[in-house]
Amino acid sequence: MTTLHRPPLPPFNTLQDAETKVRLAEDAWNSRDPERVSLAYTEDSQWRNRDTFLTGRSEIVAFLTAKWQREQDYRLIKEIWAYRDNRIAVRFAYEWRDPADRWFRAHGNENWEFSPDGLMRRRIASINDLAIKEIDRIFHWPQGRRPDDHPGLSDLGL
Repeated sequence: MTTLHRPPLPPFNTLQDAETKVRLAEDAWNSRDPERVSLAYTEDSQWRNRDTFLTGRSEIVAFLTAKWQREQDYRLIKEIWAYRDNRIAVRFAYEWRDPADRWFRAHGNENWEFSPDGLMRRRIASINDLAIKEIDRIFHWPQGRRPDDHPGLSDLGL
């Protein structure tokens, strides 16, 4: 089996490398393509997402497929919090609506641990949802990658 390499590779010695890794993750998640997202994780990657525990890419794909069926019009912003060696901590927010057209903004933190090839082997996510009115949405870019000139979390006061 060919090993994938996902640069930048650990150790993350510069803020730029860590920020690049975070933006690549954000871009993949904003694609809402479970297969694409899963390729950033090791075959045996371990996740905790809220109260759900997953192991491996096939469970990640199944989880994300169901997630994005529930969480429609998903738009995500990630921001680096800290980095060291093979670990990165991020904070994030995303907006979504449910099938009943109720809008939410989720706020959370993730702790990431990477293997030497740059694939994520552990993801621990804590997330809280806040019901919002549609008029209170602030993530308005077209579905997909957040434009480079769109403000980040700190710029938005989140």
